[in-house]
Amino acid sequence: MSEMPAFKAIVWAAVAVAAVVAPFYLESFWLTAGVFAMAAAIGAIGINLLTGATGQLSMGHAFFLAVGAYGYVYLAAEPEGGLGGLGLPTPLAAVLAVALAGAAGGLFSPIAGRLKGAYLGIATLALIFLGQHVLFNAGPVTGGYNGRPVPPLEIFGFVFADDPQVVLLGVPFGAAEKLWLLAAALLALAAWFARGVLADRPGRAMNTIRDHETAAGVMGVPVARYRAGVFVLSSMYGGLAGVLLALTFQQTVPSYFDMLRSLDYLAMIVIGGLGSVGGAVIGAAFVSLLPEVLGRYSEALPLVAAPGSGGFSPAEASRVLYGIAVVAVVLFLPGGLLGLAARARRALSGRLPHPSKSRSAR
Repeated sequence: MSEMPAFKAIVWAAVAVAAVVAPFYLESFWLTAGVFAMAAAIGAIGINLLTGATGQLSMGHAFFLAVGAYGYVYLAAEPEGGLGGLGLPTPLAAVLAVALAGAAGGLFSPIAGRLKGAYLGIATLALIFLGQHVLFNAGPVTGGYNGRPVPPLEIFGFVFADDPQVVLLGVPFGAAEKLWLLAAALLALAAWFARGVLADRPGRAMNTIRDHETAAGVMGVPVARYRAGVFVLSSMYGGLAGVLLALTFQQTVPSYFDMLRSLDYLAMIVIGGLGSVGGAVIGAAFVSLLPEVLGRYSEALPLVAAPGSGGFSPAEASRVLYGIAVVAVVLFLPGGLLGLAARARRALSGRLPHPSKSRSAR
């Protein structure tokens, strides 16, 4: 039994080392794609707490991404060119943007506390329609259809942008390298906190609400309060993901935060594995990186080509593939890709001789 924790510790140490050394070896394209995937993983962890662990369907996660992204821009930017802004220090603006997303979730939480399943999913669609209307029409705040530039994050004089450039061990660190390290740190903190929530009493209450709501109420679990609280927490995760996406894009675009984005996040947690932090991370990597890989190697792949040339565009092909993946997971892999990995690990460990058995044989 003691070998498994040791193995996990070795795996996590290897992942941490790989995350630190990656900016020294990967090109900018893959670093930027990785930052997008890590930002998506943070948002996917949030919706997995709500949908996977508590059983509350939300179709409005993109709304909270938008609140985080545009909240940061407005709070950090200086007013200029007809665009408003408060000009706050960027770290404070980022924290307040996450809190603003949580506040937006709190305003909706009375509804989230009383509705469940498909009814909540339909209700959260209103958030997407409301958000799109505001993003396109509140020009002084959002910049309208063209969006607005994103002020780079600056912490203690360290700017997460291409200029000024930092050289570490002979490797120039631009925006992609800096944001990679920031995203890795934020993802590690977000995953650690979510794992703590799921492993402790709140996590057990959330799972009970998902599986046996009536029994949870009989046991004294305040069901409506838990649903509302998890909705707020999920919203804050979405807001943090939105801030990181804005810093990576360097330009907020209203069309990005639409219903298709919410569907992407639902696909992430279904493909990766409902109710687990690791499943959210794996699913986010799959859904986020697939279009980048297809776009990068489209010339070498069949049926993937430029739009209008008779084949699928990389974006279309990726949606078809992870749509197929969702169906395959629902039919054959209820635990998602994380469950598949666990099965493979158990099968492998079953084939290897146990140390005690080897000693007794001798």
